[in-house]
Amino acid sequence: MSEKNKIGAKVKLVRENRKLSIEDVSERTNLPAEQIKSIEDGSLVPNLTPLIKIARVLGVRLGTFMDDDENLGPVVTKAQDKKEVTRFSDRGNAVNSDLDFYTLAQNKAGRHMDPFIIDIFPSSEEEIKLSTHEGEEFIYVLEGEVEIIYGKDKYELKQGDSIYYESIVAHHVHSHGNEKAKILAVVYTPA
Repeated sequence: MSEKNKIGAKVKLVRENRKLSIEDVSERTNLPAEQIKSIEDGSLVPNLTPLIKIARVLGVRLGTFMDDDENLGPVVTKAQDKKEVTRFSDRGNAVNSDLDFYTLAQNKAGRHMDPFIIDIFPSSEEEIKLSTHEGEEFIYVLEGEVEIIYGKDKYELKQGDSIYYESIVAHHVHSHGNEKAKILAVVYTPA
């Protein structure tokens, strides 16, 4: 199953388990029903904003859509085990991925933070869609350079730099320049 279909299939499974229609979720998230349908059938590479809104309405963490098994004790992720990638777009409605997410601690049950290693690919598109959702984010640049738009401000970060911010403020993270960047991102979304 492709990464697009894996996330969509989980969204659909959770939605159906909650006995909600696509229209119910659409109404509660203020997302178009067609967008939710496209996420579920895997024809759309979603960005995080709609997935966070859907997760909140369904009463689950964002990571639920990427998790496999869950463990109540400590979870260790070895470098060689970090093989599964989930792809997202950093644009509104895209069919291609700009962001490759490697989930860390995906098997940890009951967590409140979602840690990721993210490869950010340069985008030739001028369209930037700001994201806003409840919670907080921490970003540490492992490789390359990133630009973060936060409200009306812009921050350029290089390898070794970090930023911590409230994610309720409109924001966007993208590679700066023509090179791929790699970040460690920890996203906290209140339950």
